[in-house]
Amino acid sequence: MDAERALPPSLLGLDIYLLSRVGKAARGRFADRLAARGLRLWHMAILAALADFGPHAQRDLAERLTIHPSDVAKIVDELATAGQVERTRDDSDRRRMTVRITRTGRTALTALNKEAHQVGDDLLAPLDPKERVQLSDLMRRVFDHAYPPA
Repeated sequence: MDAERALPPSLLGLDIYLLSRVGKAARGRFADRLAARGLRLWHMAILAALADFGPHAQRDLAERLTIHPSDVAKIVDELATAGQVERTRDDSDRRRMTVRITRTGRTALTALNKEAHQVGDDLLAPLDPKERVQLSDLMRRVFDHAYPPA
């Protein structure tokens, strides 16, 4: 008997349970692909923030992504070692480190986005293109409700 079919119908009738399980499956599958590259989701998040919003002070990256500043420092160190970001001292405040994505980082982010889309395509295979757009729109509405802009 399939493990999902053995679950109590009362759980399968809860949207919040289904969201949780599908989210766990998506994150696990994508985490495996990231791990194969020696990365975690936070590496991609920092690259994406730098690509989308431009250079940031490390502490601003931590705030934007809600990552502890010491974790951001470690992740930025790892990305810098890989040549995917570069850090420079801010001329106006020598205590502040500004981080920017490099060409190597942009190339890596493009590859990571491709991996993410492959995981999504696999997970969403039962849906036709119109249903995928509808699901994406609905998830964005729920996300915006759960995480309203500050």
